[in-house]
Amino acid sequence: MTAIDPQSLSEADKAAAKEASRARMFTRINKMDAWFKVLGLAWITPILKAIAGDNPRAQGKEIWQLLGVPLLAILLFLMLWGTLAPKVQTSLGAIPGPAAVWEQVENLHADHLREKEKEAAFFERQDARNAKLIAAGKEDKVKYRSYTGKPTYYMQIWTSIKTVFFGFLIATIVAVPVGIAAGLSKTANAAVNPIVQIFKPVSPLAWLPIVTMIVSATVATNDGLFSKSFLISAITVTLCSLWPTLINTALGVASIDKDLVAVSKVLKMNTYTKITKLVLPSALPLIFTGLRLSLGVGWMVLIAAEMLAQNPGLGKFVWDEFQNGSSQSLAKIMVAVFTIGIIGFLLDRVMYALQSLFTFSNNR
Repeated sequence: MTAIDPQSLSEADKAAAKEASRARMFTRINKMDAWFKVLGLAWITPILKAIAGDNPRAQGKEIWQLLGVPLLAILLFLMLWGTLAPKVQTSLGAIPGPAAVWEQVENLHADHLREKEKEAAFFERQDARNAKLIAAGKEDKVKYRSYTGKPTYYMQIWTSIKTVFFGFLIATIVAVPVGIAAGLSKTANAAVNPIVQIFKPVSPLAWLPIVTMIVSATVATNDGLFSKSFLISAITVTLCSLWPTLINTALGVASIDKDLVAVSKVLKMNTYTKITKLVLPSALPLIFTGLRLSLGVGWMVLIAAEMLAQNPGLGKFVWDEFQNGSSQSLAKIMVAVFTIGIIGFLLDRVMYALQSLFTFSNNR
């Protein structure tokens, strides 16, 4: 009988444990990869795999494709921009290069900090004045006023984000139910389709005067929950952004497997159960595709509406700087252009993350 060497058994156990630990690590990395892709950070996965020892050469090639190439493209773009921009002269001077644009980013941030300091000082003076009046027994003369300083760049950004989400929410509330009805019923589809085909191509610039007149006629003051300018911009976003969601929802519902529809009839599902248990889960990918398109359309429409109607937001900021005509205006406009693009990208990532979350929950 051959004796088993305890030392060799121990080494085998260690190797097996190490391999099991490595397998668990790669399982966790693969699970995280789905969320990295949602966040636009897919390049993190090959880095983690390379650190874990999974074919560093292959992972290095993947890192180059996912991270190296985009960074190189951005670097080349910045070099071309910095080289060619000074050669183009406008009425406001030469096109600003990357350094000049970044300088205005810092200036806008500094302006925001100064304005916040002014706001804090205003409320400190108001509180001190009211405290003196209360101490003197003159409570009836105590007054609280809102700060009326100029909106900063960050405040303009926040105003635009709030407006686009409000308009997008209204569009979703209208488009999804109508799309479901159009997908389930040929009669409803026949009724909705002409309206979609007529109004879908209409420019926001055509809607804006109509919306402005209606809101001005129905909203008497700006003292309500929403100001006139906010409602005008939000409703214009709604009218232009609901069509992609409506069309994709109707298409998704109409594309449901006929066998599933037959099963729902056999089980005698009521309308609510049929929609929540069968229609929505099956049509969810196309619905979210429509929502992502709608939010992107809404964001583009909002900037145009703010510029034309001079409503608060990034669009008004761009127009004011264009009208200002100072030597720094063009660089500030370019800051706004990059801001609009980055926010548009982030909004799409948010919708993609929600789509992935709902799809994952639906598939569990």
